[in-house]
Amino acid sequence: MGIMVTELDGGVTRVILSDRLDVAGAVETSMEMYYVGESRDSVIVDLARVTFIASLALRNLVSLAKAVIKKKGKIVLLSPSPAVEEVLITAGLDMLMPIYRDQSSAVIAVLP
Repeated sequence: MGIMVTELDGGVTRVILSDRLDVAGAVETSMEMYYVGESRDSVIVDLARVTFIASLALRNLVSLAKAVIKKKGKIVLLSPSPAVEEVLITAGLDMLMPIYRDQSSAVIAVLP
């Protein structure tokens, strides 16, 4: 479980989530995600390393997206595995945060 936040060119923030985002993983990452939502306007959430995502983690993603969007910012999801993507689509998160397969397209999507 984990989270790493990096800054890309152009003021884009990349949030890299990894492993199982079960209840413990969601709790572990929630504070950092809250901070990103409150302080960043262009956010890419990289899900390539996430193997499982629970409903609490989905709630954290929605809270992050709402905080970014409230400030007129942009947020997208990057490279979820097929299993994780299925959960995201079923929950409707792809309507709030578009899903991209490559980082360069994701960066272009969140730039002002």
